[in-house]
Amino acid sequence: MLKFIKTLLLVFTLSAGSTGFAAEFDHNYTAWNGLLAKHVKWLPDNKQTAVDYAGFQKDRQALKTVLNDWSALSQADFNGFSKTQQMAFLINAYNGFTIELILTKYPKIKSIKEIGGVFSSPWKQEFFTLLGEKRHLDWIEHEQLRPKYSEPRIHAAVNCASIGCPALRNEAFTATKLNAQLDDGMRRFLSDPSRNRVKNGELQVSPIFKWFAEDFEKGHQGFKEVKDVFAKWAKDMSSTPEIVDKIASKSLPVTYTDYNWSLNDIPR
Repeated sequence: MLKFIKTLLLVFTLSAGSTGFAAEFDHNYTAWNGLLAKHVKWLPDNKQTAVDYAGFQKDRQALKTVLNDWSALSQADFNGFSKTQQMAFLINAYNGFTIELILTKYPKIKSIKEIGGVFSSPWKQEFFTLLGEKRHLDWIEHEQLRPKYSEPRIHAAVNCASIGCPALRNEAFTATKLNAQLDDGMRRFLSDPSRNRVKNGELQVSPIFKWFAEDFEKGHQGFKEVKDVFAKWAKDMSSTPEIVDKIASKSLPVTYTDYNWSLNDIPR
């Protein structure tokens, strides 16, 4: 009987500790938000950002504290998050650990693709712990976000430290603002003519829409083909009514632009 009581007390203690950590988790990402606000700047057109990696490097210990806090989250506590809380956590983690990966080589790096080797891409580097195990960036994107949440707009949220990528926001993703943030990310990205535009009678778009076409064809918001994405944001892709109508009616042929893998660093 005494052994049974001790077992119950142990289970209660562990459960209470886990619940306490989950309850204390900062879903506003205050520290991370502060770092982003300090070191990520919108360019004049408000469609792309530049990252002050040198500034992040000076605040490396503060960044590591944030990342260590995320690494301390258990799978059990994560499972207790709402769906939007889980997505916000994973997106923030992807972006935060990507910056940390760049800082391991900065300033002697001009592209994230310089990290790793022929048989080991930067996205396969197991350099951090998340939800109790060693992870790599591809695990977050391709094993968690994409298959488990069926939200194609995440491709305008996770940032690969490259100019060709949708902007890294200068604020943290949070569950309460997630839908608006994802929509805003898509709008800014699609309205950026350096990456998505109508030219020579073609809709010339980022290869992101080719690489992840299947994600945009799963019926999210009624999308059945990639052209549905452009039709939804047609008014953001052009200010000319005739062109807007062509994008909305999906009558333009689609081609893909070259991806710029240069580091999205602040010019020095």
